[in-house]
Amino acid sequence: MAWAIRITLGFVGLWAAFAGPAAAFDARQNAAGRFDFYVLSLSWSPSFCESAGARAPKMQCGARPYSFVVHGLWPQYERGFPESCQVPAPRLNRNIVSSMLDLMPAPSLVYHEWDKHGTCSGLSARAYFETVRKARAAVQIPEAYQDVTTTLTVRPDDVETAFIKANPGLSRDGIAIGCDQRRLREVRICMTKDFTFRACPEIDRRACRRDRLVMPPVRGG
Repeated sequence: MAWAIRITLGFVGLWAAFAGPAAAFDARQNAAGRFDFYVLSLSWSPSFCESAGARAPKMQCGARPYSFVVHGLWPQYERGFPESCQVPAPRLNRNIVSSMLDLMPAPSLVYHEWDKHGTCSGLSARAYFETVRKARAAVQIPEAYQDVTTTLTVRPDDVETAFIKANPGLSRDGIAIGCDQRRLREVRICMTKDFTFRACPEIDRRACRRDRLVMPPVRGG
């Protein structure tokens, strides 16, 4: 179980580094269901698996060819975000966890996202994860990133452009790329509570500023 905790903390660290200080105070802070919009975070699974190395979870980083997977669906304020709105969080039914593994292929991630972000949605666990699924269904992955069999070198601006072209209504100030020192790690897309795209200046300002990134190929394809 220790590896699962470390892997989950890796995801947490990525969000903290991307989002910067959660710090911006909102009078509604951590009041469940009281927020402005969602961020859908799509993780490029091959980058995660490559960086995790021997600690990578076998379910996600084994033979099955995962590409973009759901890291999370995060309630947001215009400045800052709520987190861990119920402590302890209501217990997650294992059937719900199992039902999400096609989109979020690590049980520890599903549990973590419910505890930290889902409890802030104001929804039941089942309704929250149904919302995650609806949000993911609202986003089309550009054709260029659907069947990646060799390492790609990309510019963050070009990845944004590809997503914008594939998703009518998505604008450049409503999407942001997350990266580490060399790899594209995540694509974050801002949407309303009814899954239409919207601008999110704070998220956009904290996007990756590197000129070029690599996208490792999908494993096991």
